[in-house]
Parts: sequence; structure tokens; C-alpha cells
Amino acid sequence: MAHGRRTDPHGGYAHGDGGGRRETLQRYALVPLRVFLGVTFLYAGLDKLTDSAFLHASGTGSIGEQMRSVRDVAALPGLVDLALKSPAGFGYAIALGELAVGIGTLLGVLARIAALGGALISLSLWLTVSWATEPYYLGNDLAYLMAWLPLVLAGAAVWSVDAWWRRPHH
Repeated sequence: MAHGRRTDPHGGYAHGDGGGRRETLQRYALVPLRVFLGVTFLYAGLDKLTDSAFLHASGTGSIGEQMRSVRDVAALPGLVDLALKSPAGFGYAIALGELAVGIGTLLGVLARIAALGGALISLSLWLTVSWATEPYYLGNDLAYLMAWLPLVLAGAAVWSVDAWWRRPHH
């Protein structure tokens, strides 16, 4: 017992006091972020896969055209050059990666790995596509990178397949 208060089996305060509500709110604090990032990345992946122009090496709205337009202002032009070796393949990789990250994040399946994938996608987009955005805070990829970090660290403690896997099953 801590300071005369009852504790629950998880080491938090019993729900009869303010500590229990605080702990419950803390456990659920990342759920809105998970839902937002999961839906956003799922949507982004589907949007790319269903866009008739995006998955082409050239032409208006294509991934190839987008990569060529940022190549000379990217922080890592070599990364852009790598994408330009196979623009359609790179486009599919990004779209499928976003789908996997979105689904994993929403369902909480290997949530830390999914969040790491989201962070890496956001990092690569920040260092290439949105690097030249001025002032920097107008580009969204850095903000997405920062948003993924709490999920990389904490995972999906509630409403997730990961939490279900960790629960003792009798």
C-alpha cells in the first residue's frame, strides 16, 4: 500500500480516488493520436493506390514528377535519386507502407513497429519532399514524425491486438 491508499493489480491507485481516474486517462491518452495517424496513413496509402496519375514515372501528378521537382532542394538528394531509379516501384512501396502502418496503428498490431514505420516514412518525406518548405513549420512531414514518436515509445496499451496478446489467457 502506498500512503494508505489501495492499489490495483497493475500498481496504480484504486479507482475510488483521483489517482485511478488519472491513471485511466493516461492509459487512453494516446488513443486519439493512434486513430488520427492510423486513419491518415491508411487514407494516404489508399489515395496513392487509387490515383490514376500517381503511380507513373512521369506526367502531371506522378510520383516521378514529384521526385524530380524536389530533387535539387532535398536534404538527401541521393534518396530522391534512389526513388527515381523506379518511380512506380517507389510509389507502390510508399503506398503499401502507409497502408501497413495505418492498419497496424489502428488495430494496435505490432504497434511500436508500425509507429516506427510511420516515423521512417515521415522522416524520409521530410528530408526529401518537404525539406525546402519555409518556414519549416508549414511542412507537415516533420510534425508527423514528431507525432509518431510517442507511439514508437509507448505502443498501443489499450484497445489493441498487442494488449490482447499480453493479457493472460486461461
